[in-house]
Amino acid sequence: MNEKLEILKLLADKTRLDILNALMKEDSYVEKIACDLSITPATICYHLKKMESAGMVKCSRSQFYMIYSLNKDIFDMPLIELIKNDTPLDSSEDKYKKEVISHFFKFGKLVSIPTQRKKREIVLAEIIKSFEEGKIYSEKEVDEIIHKFHEDHCTIRREMIACGLMKRENGRYWII
Repeated sequence: MNEKLEILKLLADKTRLDILNALMKEDSYVEKIACDLSITPATICYHLKKMESAGMVKCSRSQFYMIYSLNKDIFDMPLIELIKNDTPLDSSEDKYKKEVISHFFKFGKLVSIPTQRKKREIVLAEIIKSFEEGKIYSEKEVDEIIHKFHEDHCTIRREMIACGLMKRENGRYWII
């Protein structure tokens, strides 16, 4: 992504765009580009070196001159490929969940039961991960697992059932 960002930064300059337009017409050397654009050779050289380091232009020696040409691979690339971020980002929802969990859990213990429903559901979903799917639990087993997180196992157990994370029937519990 840094290489793509560098290319986009370099394209945000009128002088560089003028140089690229000159190179689109023909491969050229510093002095000729400077003469065509009425810019000093030192300025042209400075911009070409920056674009060369980003891979936008190529340089080759021809007798006494360094000839610059466009790197067609970069400029033939669709703009969408240039701006596309290949690194996966956490969705804002995932980021929010991580933030809530880090706020309410300290050293694996639930500090307090959130009063907001959305935050409480996130906290309960985190606790429910300690239960095995398909396993039937007694009330005592459920309380022992919940007690590892918080003292008020009765409230948390009741909330898990109310939120639809856990089912209860005849003193038997299981996760959904």
